[in-house]
Parts: sequence; structure tokens; C-alpha cells
Amino acid sequence: MPHAGLMNERVLGPEAGPLQRARLHLRGGRRRLSQGKTAAGVVTLADALSAALEWYMASPERRSTIAAGALDDLRDDKTAYRILVRSGVLDGKFDLEAFDRLIDYALQHELPGFDHGPVLAGIERVMTQLGVMPFDEAALPPEDPQTF
Repeated sequence: MPHAGLMNERVLGPEAGPLQRARLHLRGGRRRLSQGKTAAGVVTLADALSAALEWYMASPERRSTIAAGALDDLRDDKTAYRILVRSGVLDGKFDLEAFDRLIDYALQHELPGFDHGPVLAGIERVMTQLGVMPFDEAALPPEDPQTF
């Protein structure tokens, strides 16, 4: 994954670690998509989204503003996404179910000719609504050119 060797998530902690991973994977996913590694790019964006949701839920302050029930598993991406939509943090325009189907397919197949533009735009919209974007890519550790 794009964060391998670029960060120590445990040292960064439960908020800074997932935030850094989300940003590194967003950058790495974009790069992979631009290189035509579409399936790998989509899967990398999926991890970026998962890390962003983890980061959002890691903050007691942010978590206190959402409409979560006592039995809601905030570590589950689908549950976290649904709660954030219900709470008004996310607008719900990103089709997470369709994205999950795409991820399942991309884990087994390449995606030749797939127009990744709408998926990337949707992920970036969610990242902006969560507060992960915008960010200064120059502030991230430099990418290793040997990374897939």
C-alpha cells in the first residue's frame, strides 16, 4: 500500500495515523489511476476512504456531533457512512453500495476502459466533506518510485 515505509501509524496515534494514511492512499490512488493501473487505483481509493472514516470516528469531539446509536459499529465503513449521511456530515450523493461492488470486482479483475473520473470525483467529494481534503501534498512524505 502507498503508506508502506512512509509512516508509523501507531506512533502517529488514532487520529493522525488514519488521517495520514487516508491522504497517502488518496495520492497513491490518483497516481495509480493516472498510470492506467485502474483496479489497483480503485482499491487504493477504497482504503483511503476507509482510513478517512476511521479518522473521523476516532475523534470524541467529532463523534459527539453524529446521530449514532449505542449498537452502531462505528468501525464498519458502511455503518459509519450511513450515520454520517444521517447526521448531515456527508450529503449521501456518493453511491457506497456501487463502489463496494466495484471494489469487489477490482480485487479480482483489471478494469480496462473504465472511466474512473466519476469515482475519483465522488471520493474527493466525500474526503472534502469529512475534512480530509484539501491538504498540501508537499507536506506528505515523498512517494517511493518503486511502489507499485
